[in-house]
Order: sequence, then C-alpha cells, then structure tokens
Amino acid sequence: MTMLQIPRLTNRLKNGVFALALSGVCSLGIGQAASAQSTAFRQAVAEQASVNDAVAKFYRNSTYAPLWTGGDDASSQRRAALLQALGEASAHGLPDQSTEAAGLIEQMRNARTARDFGKVEAALSTAFVNYAQKLQTGMLNPLSIDDGMVRKKRDNDGAALLAGLRETQPFAYLRALVPASPQYRALMREKLRLEQLTAAGGWGATVPGKKLEPGDQGQAVVALRNRLIRMGYMERSATSSYDRAMERAVEEFQSDHGLESDGVAGPGTLKEVNRPVRDRLKSVIIAMERERWLTPERGSRHVLVNQTDFTAKIIDNGDVTFETRSVIGKNVHDRRSPEFSDVMEHMVINPSWYVPRSIITKEYLPKLRNNPNAVSHIQITDNRGRVVNRGSVDFSQFTARSFPYAMKQPPSSRNALGLVKFMFPNKYNIYLHDTPQKSLFAREVRAFSHGCIRLAQPFEFAYALLAKQTEDPQAFFNRILKSGKETKVELDQQVPVHIIYRTAYVSNKGRAEFRRDVYGRDAKVWAALERAGVTLPDVQG
Repeated sequence: MTMLQIPRLTNRLKNGVFALALSGVCSLGIGQAASAQSTAFRQAVAEQASVNDAVAKFYRNSTYAPLWTGGDDASSQRRAALLQALGEASAHGLPDQSTEAAGLIEQMRNARTARDFGKVEAALSTAFVNYAQKLQTGMLNPLSIDDGMVRKKRDNDGAALLAGLRETQPFAYLRALVPASPQYRALMREKLRLEQLTAAGGWGATVPGKKLEPGDQGQAVVALRNRLIRMGYMERSATSSYDRAMERAVEEFQSDHGLESDGVAGPGTLKEVNRPVRDRLKSVIIAMERERWLTPERGSRHVLVNQTDFTAKIIDNGDVTFETRSVIGKNVHDRRSPEFSDVMEHMVINPSWYVPRSIITKEYLPKLRNNPNAVSHIQITDNRGRVVNRGSVDFSQFTARSFPYAMKQPPSSRNALGLVKFMFPNKYNIYLHDTPQKSLFAREVRAFSHGCIRLAQPFEFAYALLAKQTEDPQAFFNRILKSGKETKVELDQQVPVHIIYRTAYVSNKGRAEFRRDVYGRDAKVWAALERAGVTLPDVQG
C-alpha cells in the first residue's frame, strides 16, 4: 500500500463498498439506542476502546455515538482525512503508517454486522489518537532515553482531540495538528530536500586525504570541489586548484557546521564534508522529534540555548536580537548540561558562589583531607552561615555523607560565577552566568563547565534583558556592579528559557545548519526512533 494509493482507496470506499455497508448497518439500527444491534455496536466499541484510556473516555462522554461509521458525509470526510494523514505520516519523520491505513480499509470493507462496525469505530479512533499525539508531542519520552534529557513530555488529551474532530472540518482539523513553529516547517522542507538528494545519489564521491589548503592541486581538490558544488557552496567550476573561490566555500561550509572558519579543509572539516546525506537526514528527523517535545508557547521574548551550537540567544518575536558564545557542561556523566525549559525571574550582580554539594564532596573534600588550607579562596561555613576556622577542623574524619559544612566564594572578579548570574530557579541547579575563564570561548568545542551555561558576553546579555525596564540599562547595571555588593535584580518581564540540543536546525536565512553530537544524545534518540519504526529511504546516498 503506497502513500499515493491511500487517497484513491479512500474515495473508492466513500463511494462504493463501505458506503453500501454503512447503509446496511444503519438499517440494522445504529444510532437507535433501544435496538439490540445498537447495543452490540456500543459493546464492541467499549471492548475495543478499553486498551486506550483516552478513546474509552471519549466514547463514555459521547454515549457511544459513532464518529466515523455514520452514513453521513461528515463521517465519510473524517475517514478520508484520517486515511490521508496516515498515508502522509512519514513526511513528518513518523513511522510509515500506510500498512496500518490499509489494514483499516480492509477492516471497513469486511464490516457487516453492528459489532463489526463497533470494532471499526474504535479502531479508527485509536489510530487517530495515536497519530495525533505522536504528531503534536512526539513519539518518545525524552527521559527514558537519556537522563540528561529531563524535558517532560507534554500531555495531550486524546479524548479532547476526538471531541474537537466532531466539531470541525476534518481535513482542516488534521492539518492544524501539525506543529506550527516556523522551525518545524523549515525542517520538513529540509527533510524533503535531503530525501530527494538521497534518491539522486547524494553528494558524490568522498574527499580523500587528511588536509587540503589554499594553493593545493590534484584529484583530492577536485573531489572537494565537486562535493561543495553538490552541497550548494560553489558554482559549477572546472578548477583543480584550491583557489580563493574554494576557500570562501570552505569558510561558508565551516560556518554552517560549527567549525572554525579558517578556509582550510583540515581533518575536522573533511570529516564533516564526507558525512553522507543519510546522516544529515537522520539529524533532521531527530530535530523534528525534538521540536515536537517543546511547548508551542515559546514566549514572544525568550532565551534559547542550543548546547551543540555553544550559543545563547535572546529571541524577540521570532528574531534573534542578541547572541553570544557559551560554554556548556563537560562531557562526563554528572556534568553534562540537561535539556529543559523554565522561566528566568531575576539576575544577581556581584554574586556569591554557593558551591554545590556534589563539587564539595567529590572535588574539594579530598583536597581538604590532604591540606586544610586547600582551595583557600572558598569560605567554609557552618549551618548558621558562620565562617569556620580551618585550623580547628580535622577534615580527615569526614566522608562525603558526613561532611557537615557548606562552602561559599564571596563576590569578586575571580568568583567562579564571574560578576553576574541569571536565575531561573530549578531543581537541577542550572543557570546562566559570567566566568573568569574567558579563554575557553575561543575553543571550537566548548564543553567545560559543571553543567551551568557560561556566557562570553554576560554584561551585554544583562543590558539586553534590562532594556525592557530601564532607559539606560548599561548605567543601571554598572552602578550596581561598581558597588561590589551582591544585589538581586528582579525582571519586570520574566523570560522563558529553553535549553535545547539540536544537531540540525534551519537558520533565519533559510539555510540548514548542522552540529556535532557532543554528548551522543542524538545517537540514542535515533536508535529509539528506529525501534519505534522510523526508517530512511532505501536508496543509497
């Protein structure tokens, strides 16, 4: 059963076998509560719907009135709209559901009795709810894949979805289920483009060697030229030299793939150039699933941190109004930055650093056992906040569990949080902040922190946030900064923060960009998608 055959079969069913069968079952009494046949219909619906709580709830609330198996035009339209949607599911990176659609068609063809039609009724509703929920909120539960993907899967009331279908034009209703974000639509277009490229043979031969640079000549340069042409980074050319046009193309490719834009095709660049189309297609499908996990209400103003891109952005009405480099958590189990959304409430200028318990026990306590004056820039405090005299404490007697003290670094330019932090209180103790380790922002891969997000331009980030509530945000900020006092500044307009992980996205300029799978999370997501039935085109790219 192909995707294109389903709508034609739908029309056949509308006008042929199924319509005749429906007229027969209606004459048996469906819709007439007193008849034995109607009781059989309701019993069959109840039995079949019991495996799906949302479907069962819908039919209880509607006293088992048919949604799909009526003989009216509205029921016929619903059937046609659902079968078409199932046939097109793979366009959204969902498992191909044409086989399921064919099975529903066969079940409808063979329905004869009221009980048969009750089973059909429940089967169509179950198929609709499964499709709608996957399309709107995703197939996977993020936390079941990786413990750093702590984003909660949104609830989507299947009973409400079915009730809405009864009241709305079916084709329009199913179209409206598609995630409405511009990014999702752009990813869909990129998915189609990559599928067409795969069918056409991909980007051609891979580039041999480990490094190519301006001035080089030979077959490897020709292979690089051809691949850049197929990717859209160069105009057609017969050159066999690594000339200025190729250098510019490499720089552009590097920029689009999160690489240092030096125009030299070194090992890292060639590795990305040689990735097959199918790898990029996987990234796009994963990004579509991840986009479904996000709430549709991102906030007219929000902060977006893409971990794989090592950036933090302020988005106003869809436009990037501020962007800075970021450092994310180191790629070890207890330091990787989690993925979640929250709301920024305030910033703290001249912050103290209250050392997390995990850092105290894993990093600082072993040092203190060897030398009580270790990490002397950090204060040790008791449970009443009083500074403890290190000389009076035998640190060797304590274990990670029994250590009774807290640790705190007072405000200063050497503070681990720098001179400002941005707070969206959460149970993961993650926030955005300044850092004295400025040199790390020059690195290509910036995964060094204990999990929090460090910003390269924290002052400018603060100015952008404060501009909504003060006429001169820079003067306001610097006045507090110069005081040296720890000061909490509430945001008049709280700002949603979305910490995401995207190895594929489409920029505002409309070009697809790709990033490396820093934490290996996308590999896990793809494996889970494959287990759920997602496949790639068979043609070798």
